[in-house]
Amino acid sequence: MKTAIITAASKGMGLACAEKLADEGYQLAILSRSSEIHDLASRLGGIAVQGSTDNVEDLTRLVDATLETYGQIDVVVNNTGHPPKGELLELTDDQWQEGFNLALMNVVRMSRLVTSRMSGGGAIINISTFGAKEPSLNFPISSVARTALSAFTKLFATKYGASGVRMNNILPGFINSYKADQEIINEIPMLRQGTPDEVAELALFLASDKSEYITGQDFLIDGGLVKSI
Repeated sequence: MKTAIITAASKGMGLACAEKLADEGYQLAILSRSSEIHDLASRLGGIAVQGSTDNVEDLTRLVDATLETYGQIDVVVNNTGHPPKGELLELTDDQWQEGFNLALMNVVRMSRLVTSRMSGGGAIINISTFGAKEPSLNFPISSVARTALSAFTKLFATKYGASGVRMNNILPGFINSYKADQEIINEIPMLRQGTPDEVAELALFLASDKSEYITGQDFLIDGGLVKSI
């Protein structure tokens, strides 16, 4: 039986990933700032740590609890919160630092904690954003930080591919856990928002042995929104 860590798991895409992996028989260790994470863990038959993805002590507690309970880590789904938004040159240094801690350093820190412990291989899946491929002025910090995450993922794949530890990014468009206005929806070729469950299906594939020759990649799931090649 495989074990999966999922961060920011109490709602939205993180919750959908937790439910999907639990349904497939994964043992779960989940993290959220919300105290509700303990009830969710009980419902899904897993363990929970209350904490934040931008706090290395909380991530360390999560990894330690996973190993103490299950003795192994096979999959990590790095989900996180949303970086600050604002006018490009009005965003402060503190806001940029907050955004990079949320959307880049969470993965760097988790990778330090788990890679050497994923004996025999494993899969790390990062929930990123379409802005990594097509930067948006509506999400400036997120676009920049997640473009950096794509570069980190390429470097990780190069360094650790031979060990069997894979890393890939999921790049969602507008998912309906956050309501988009009709003007945005009209720009999506499929004329609708995606669902957290659709993102979770992709995460499940990337976690599974069916994707064992895939690493270092960005996977758009955006209804055709991004037009770049």
